[in-house]
Amino acid sequence: MIMKYKKLILCLVLLIISIVYLIYPYANKNHKESFKEEIIRFHIKANSDKDEDQILKLKIRDEILKEMEYKFANSKSIEETRNIILANMENIKSISEDIIAKEGKDFSVDVFLGKRDFPTRKYGNVTFPSGEYETLMVTIGEGKGKNWWCVMFPPLCFVDIDHSNANNPTKDLGTVLSEEEVDELRSYKEPEEPTIILKSKIVEVIEKTRNNIVNMFFRWDEATTSGN
Repeated sequence: MIMKYKKLILCLVLLIISIVYLIYPYANKNHKESFKEEIIRFHIKANSDKDEDQILKLKIRDEILKEMEYKFANSKSIEETRNIILANMENIKSISEDIIAKEGKDFSVDVFLGKRDFPTRKYGNVTFPSGEYETLMVTIGEGKGKNWWCVMFPPLCFVDIDHSNANNPTKDLGTVLSEEEVDELRSYKEPEEPTIILKSKIVEVIEKTRNNIVNMFFRWDEATTSGN
């Protein structure tokens, strides 16, 4: 009987270790990527990849940033920036529509502020991991063309419209992110495939351990019943 209890305890310990080992990478990842809550991105999606549509996208970008720069000049927090954006959604749409009309086009414009998923993207010497970011998204027409993007908070957009000075954006990022978070953006690398395989193996171990525990309980119950 004592041996059965020892085996049961061992299986439970193995199960707990397996669960912790499986969950830890996700918890650690969420902790490391908490910086996403401190950033607002700005994306403009062109109608298509035709040259004229891409040029139109950049003209709209330039005008929006020109008109909005002074509004963000005194913003010291992500909350202030968010409120400024929300107060100017119609203005941003109007600016875009005016440029479209001047260019003789009749594309619709959609202006959105909220969470959007993005792939991993480099910005100078830092890398923004894939995932959800709060984003000001301006979509022109069908929005099937390449998009231009920048970091609106902290306000990298206004000092680096064409990303020409994006080689070292860490100074501005450092105003809202910790030194550790900035270092993570500098050194970030995409997870490799073996990580996925390892997690699958862990799931397999957990499943086997669970089955062993269930079977052990059944055998113990049968032995107890027959003993009575």
